[in-house]
Amino acid sequence: MEEKMTKVVISEFMDESAVDTLRARFDVLYDPKLVDQPAALLAALAQADGLIVRNRTQVSADMLPAAPALKVVGRLGVGLDNIDVARCKAAGVEVIPATGANALAVAEYVIGTAMVLLRGSYLSSSEVAAGEWPRTRMSNGRETAGKTLGLVGFGGIGQLTARLARGLGMQVVAHDPMIANDAPVWAESGVTPLALDALVSTADVVSLHVPLTDGTRGLFGAACIQSMKAGAVLINTARGGIVDEAALAAALRSGHLGGAALDVFEAEPLPAGSALAGVPNLILTPHIGGVTFESNERVSSLIAERVIRFLAD
Repeated sequence: MEEKMTKVVISEFMDESAVDTLRARFDVLYDPKLVDQPAALLAALAQADGLIVRNRTQVSADMLPAAPALKVVGRLGVGLDNIDVARCKAAGVEVIPATGANALAVAEYVIGTAMVLLRGSYLSSSEVAAGEWPRTRMSNGRETAGKTLGLVGFGGIGQLTARLARGLGMQVVAHDPMIANDAPVWAESGVTPLALDALVSTADVVSLHVPLTDGTRGLFGAACIQSMKAGAVLINTARGGIVDEAALAAALRSGHLGGAALDVFEAEPLPAGSALAGVPNLILTPHIGGVTFESNERVSSLIAERVIRFLAD
């Protein structure tokens, strides 16, 4: 009897060269549209040994019984809230995230977006193109140097963001209850640990770098947002659900916050009638903070290598 070839299903987009690397070893089904075709995905998983996903495919308790041969799930990214890690572990399925591979992309997104929002000028293109000249209004933009960046979460991405920010002359503070105040990383990075309320009230830019958990869901609600420094900027590249979108919209409309950028949302894509529609000084991007040409290559290559190594053992 012919031996069954190891099968890997890839349900979201992946760098083609990494897909080819997997094809050289395994029977690979690569279809980025599978994420939006639940029945086809479940059928494809019937004999799959490996599954590779991004953030939209839900590796849930409902999916796992349809994949009895599944041994490994490769995550093209680092957040695991779309994967039921506990159920995977109970089923003997290894979960492999691409830890660190997209950190630079996220850190650059945070710093670049913070600079745009502090300066303010870059949001006037349509006015200038229409023949208006809002020079006076746009002359109050703020410089990045000397401002305080507050990082909520100080893992690998937060630490790299801090390094870039300090290179621009920013002061950096961070809140991370998982890291003791006397841990060497604070002195090594030049970052000051603070309690969350102290960070929120003093930072000119607040950037979120925590997972979505019961403890972080709704963390930046109306009260927390109102306690932020007047004119401050809020950036969320972490997970939707951490920021109360309606409260953020209200703070931007009132002028309490100077700007905000969201790359992640409670519902993705945003539904019609979202509270975020038409809000001033707000940048919205479709969950691509960690996705660049270079990071996609790094993430895809890393996951391909680790899945191959795991399935070859």
